[in-house]
Amino acid sequence: MTVEIGHFALVLAFALALVQAILPLAGARLGDERLMATGAPTALVGLAITALAFAALVAAYVASDFSVANVWENSHSAKPLLYKVTGTWGNHEGSMLLWVLILSLFGGLVALFGTNLPATLRANVLAVQGWIGAAFLLFILATSNPFARLVPAPIEGRDLNPVLQDIGLAIHPPLLYLGYVGFSVSFSFAVAALIEGRIDAAWARWVRPWTLAAWIFLTGGIAMGSYWAYYELGWGGFWFWDPVENASFLPWLAGTALLHSALVMERRSALKIWTVLLAILAFSLSLLGTFLVRSGVLTSVHTFASDPTRGVFILMILMLFIGGALALFALRASELSAGGIFQPVSREGALVLNNLFLSTATATVLIGTLYPLVVEALTEDKISVGAPFFNLTFGSLMVPLLLVVPFGPLLAWKRGDLYAVSQRLFAAFGLALAVIVVSYALIDRMSVFAALGYGLAAWLIGGALTDLALKAGLPRASLGVAARRVVGLPGSAVGTVLAHAGLGVTLLGIVSVYSLEVERFVTMKPGDTLEIAGRTLRFEEVTPVRGPNYVEDQARFAVFAPDASPQGEIVSAKRVYTARRMPTTEAGIGTFGFSQLYVSLGDPTADGGIVVRAWWKPQVTLIWLGAVVMMVGGVFSLADRRLRVGAPAARRKKAALPA
Repeated sequence: MTVEIGHFALVLAFALALVQAILPLAGARLGDERLMATGAPTALVGLAITALAFAALVAAYVASDFSVANVWENSHSAKPLLYKVTGTWGNHEGSMLLWVLILSLFGGLVALFGTNLPATLRANVLAVQGWIGAAFLLFILATSNPFARLVPAPIEGRDLNPVLQDIGLAIHPPLLYLGYVGFSVSFSFAVAALIEGRIDAAWARWVRPWTLAAWIFLTGGIAMGSYWAYYELGWGGFWFWDPVENASFLPWLAGTALLHSALVMERRSALKIWTVLLAILAFSLSLLGTFLVRSGVLTSVHTFASDPTRGVFILMILMLFIGGALALFALRASELSAGGIFQPVSREGALVLNNLFLSTATATVLIGTLYPLVVEALTEDKISVGAPFFNLTFGSLMVPLLLVVPFGPLLAWKRGDLYAVSQRLFAAFGLALAVIVVSYALIDRMSVFAALGYGLAAWLIGGALTDLALKAGLPRASLGVAARRVVGLPGSAVGTVLAHAGLGVTLLGIVSVYSLEVERFVTMKPGDTLEIAGRTLRFEEVTPVRGPNYVEDQARFAVFAPDASPQGEIVSAKRVYTARRMPTTEAGIGTFGFSQLYVSLGDPTADGGIVVRAWWKPQVTLIWLGAVVMMVGGVFSLADRRLRVGAPAARRKKAALPA
């Protein structure tokens, strides 16, 4: 009965999405306040109904109801409870339901926190959200019903894909979808503004918090996905430029550009047309990522489905929303004013340069991702665009951008003094130069390019700290006064410092891994030792272990420091999941400060040994720590009262006059 309730809730949610799409839009056109007012309650009820449908699917997974085809294909009675729950979105149908649930969540949040928006703008935004929701709910009901029954019901399920039975699955997809779908609000604001034909600085202030929230979640989703692939797949890498990895990276690049462009529009009423276009493109790239993952045009560990029918349906959705929004933009763009004027050397100019590089980088990654598909469609020849292309083109665009980043926050609005800002950044430049010299002189195996990479990371971190120090009044103010000023800074100012510093931390980790990584590939037997990066890895034993739905052979390695003192134990395994008879490699990882010793097992040899691949990855955790710092910076910015949607400015009560 629960399954039928979930299916009925999906149908009802589709009907409510149509109501949300039509009535507020009609009310805005007719000037009918009662019709416009229907958008908010409809969005909230739609959220509740969609949550009911999702809860019904989770209940079916927890109860191992194998009469549901989706549960039978992706679950098993012996699977741990956590993976039964996370397995709900570890497949195409369930993940699409999660996608729509998050879309409904954002629509409900607009309804709750958008009370200070003009009535027509709010109605149009909710209507656009309703159209997106209706399209994807129709897609689920027509091609991807998660509640389809099996008659007769199987006794046991086929189990979830083993590589997805990991805690990372509980975190990565929800975060990624919160980012993907969060950009739908920016898209809806852009389309609503184009419908009205009015865009101003207030519009940018309303859009920025939603864009920032989506950017925070997408940053976390990409970082978590990178770390999951790093430790779960046993290959030792953190980024492969896989087409589906690129599909999540593209909206992040566009969203980063949108954040900076919206800031210029809010402060100086400039870049209006460009900001609206970026709001459309950010969500359009999210939809493109959804198409690539679910259409079957790509083969990847990240893909969910390979049904061409579903791909055609999603392609039609893309044509409707992307094509419709761009057509509306082309129709209205000539009627929009360009905005304020500023000098090239100014904070606006730095942000425009930021947008130029980010947009070009987005286009480069998009071309490299789609080019093999276009060639195969036209010539039936299969080619691949790999890491060398992306590293060369993307890196060439990022280096000049990162060089400019510290200048932006220090330049004045409208007209800046480049010479004065350069003087303020002298300490950061000196730090970067010292890091380059020391790195090149002391680490003989490292190339000059790696030393320059270290210097660039130091430049970013030093520039961010310089910005914070100047805002605190250093070096003139005392430390106590400076500390109080830092505490009193607006959240957006602190957020900018943390985001730029986090970028430098991530770059530091990437350069360290690429330049100093050590790899060993040997065959070992119990008792054998391996020297790697000054440490000794001793193979202790192999132990068979039985898990709830798998069996594995665990290999234990003792780790010793250069002075022969023990530093712990690393456990790697070769695992076989009994239901699917699918083997996986469980890498063993030992963390030493910010560095890691990564051990992965290969196949056994005829003489009783086993192939062992070991990597020493210096400072590798800084890659993900930097992403966390960037997210914290985004949270600080989002907490800035000036950016809160629906939060009126605080008013101080006047003190009572003495009698």
